[in-house]
Parts: sequence; C-alpha cells; structure tokens
Amino acid sequence: MAQSLSVRHLVGIKDLTESDIQLILETAGQFKEVINRPIKKVPSLRDVTIANVFFENSTRTRLSFELAEKRLSADVVNFSASGSSVKKGETLLDTVNNILAMKVDMVVMRHSSPGAPHYLTKHINANVVNAGDGTHEHPTQALLDSFSIREKLGDVAGKRIAIIGDITHSRVALSNIFCLQKQGAEVMVCGPKTLIPKHIEALGVKVGHDVRAALAWCDVANVLRIQLERQQIKYFPSLREYSLYFGISKQMLDELDRPIVLMHPGPVNRGVELTSDAADSSHSIILDQVENGVAVRMAVLYLLAQL
Repeated sequence: MAQSLSVRHLVGIKDLTESDIQLILETAGQFKEVINRPIKKVPSLRDVTIANVFFENSTRTRLSFELAEKRLSADVVNFSASGSSVKKGETLLDTVNNILAMKVDMVVMRHSSPGAPHYLTKHINANVVNAGDGTHEHPTQALLDSFSIREKLGDVAGKRIAIIGDITHSRVALSNIFCLQKQGAEVMVCGPKTLIPKHIEALGVKVGHDVRAALAWCDVANVLRIQLERQQIKYFPSLREYSLYFGISKQMLDELDRPIVLMHPGPVNRGVELTSDAADSSHSIILDQVENGVAVRMAVLYLLAQL
C-alpha cells in the first residue's frame, strides 16, 4: 500500500486513486483506536496551524473537523463568513490570503459555489481540504461512509450500495459514487425523477424510482436529506407526499428477506426520509458515522500535513 497520498489537496474523491482511499481508511482505523483511549490526543500536528473557513452554515462537519484538529494537537483558527468582511464585499481570495498572512498551513473550506476549493488550490500555497462545495463534492463524508461500511461489512468491494433521496442537490451523492466505485462496489441511485440528475447513468450507476425495490437490491442504503434550502423551485408536491413514496420505516426494513445497513449523512429529517424508529433501529449505523467522521478527518489532515 502507498505510504503517502498522490495529491497535495483533498478537493474531491475524483482526484484520488484507489490506493489513496485505502491509505486514508487504514490510517483512520489507527486514529479510531487513539480516540477510544482515555487520553485521546496525539502530538502528530503540534506545529501545524489549520484554518476552518466556512462560508456556509454547518454544525456537524465544522465540529468534526475542529475535534479532529484538536485531537492531533494542531492550532485551530475558526472563520465564519456570516460575521466577517465577506458581508462587506471582500472576495474569497482576499479573505483566504488575509488568513494565510497569519501563517496558516492548511485551510479546511466549505463554500456554496461548486469549484471554490479547486480555485483556491491554484492561488495559495497551503494544503486545501474541501468540506463541501455547493452541490459538487463532499469528499470526507464519502470517506467516512466507506470507512463505516468497511467496519460493518468487512469490505466495500462487491457490495451493493443504494443512495436514496435528493441526488440532484447532494454533494454527498457524487463523492460517494466516485468513492464506492473506485473500491469495487455497485451503486444505485433512487429517488423521484425530479431529484435525479439527467444522464447520471453515464457515471456507471443504476437508476431506480422504487424505494422498496432499491432496499431489496442493496446491502447498504445510504439515505440523503431533502435539501430544501438548495431548492429554488418545488421538485415534489409536499414533504408528506415525499415521505409517503420515498420515506423508509423500520417496518419496511424488517420485511426484507435479509438485514441491510442503514446510513444517513445527517442531519436527519425525522418523519420525512426516515421514520424515527428506522433511524434508531439496529439496522442504523448513523451514530457510528458521526464517530468515524473524526477519525477519518484526522487521517486526511495527518496525511496531507506530511506532503
């Protein structure tokens, strides 16, 4: 297995090789042992300063990155666009350059514009980690999802993964498709026709519109949130109707002829894409995903810092 990443930045899964993915997941396994010890800190990034630059609201991802950085003993600077000079018209590049002038080594960035982290890598020297760019990619979420599947099922290769829900507005879907396929999994996307991008078959995925058929086909159902905040028009009549046709209940899971694994990147709209009893059932590894997110992000930051 490769001992270092083939990339200086983590802007998308598309840029990673399969050995990059394996290296990140193996390293995450070692860090997961660390965070389950009584003393959860290691001095791996003691002299590294990391800026979390979030131009879009996020609680889970920001907290997960911040915790990962502190577990590695890095110095952490948090920047939130809502209370910043961005509101006064400052450009993305000016904002980041001002942060870098404070001698920051790494930038973790979430931005509402697809491609913003790629743009940044061409203009600054620090390592860039994409914490989500618009509806484009969310690489660390896909990596932690793969880590969680490996932990539960032993391997990703040969498994059938159904990604169910709002595929059109989801950056998680695209990153997961790339990540799972590079590891040899079969992928299906399932949802209302209005929430599945045209020509997505070109990525080599199956497309379905029947949630029960998707559940019967898959080993793992990765259920995505309906992203109302990204929808400029109505893609379906009502949340109640969506939940009627595409919501997943514990009863549906229990009626399958074999157990499947249920995942969700969070936050869950309880009663919309998942009922509470499904989200809290023995099928669900949603809280494991949250725990694994810290270990995977520790691995990404640690490996990039070595380059």
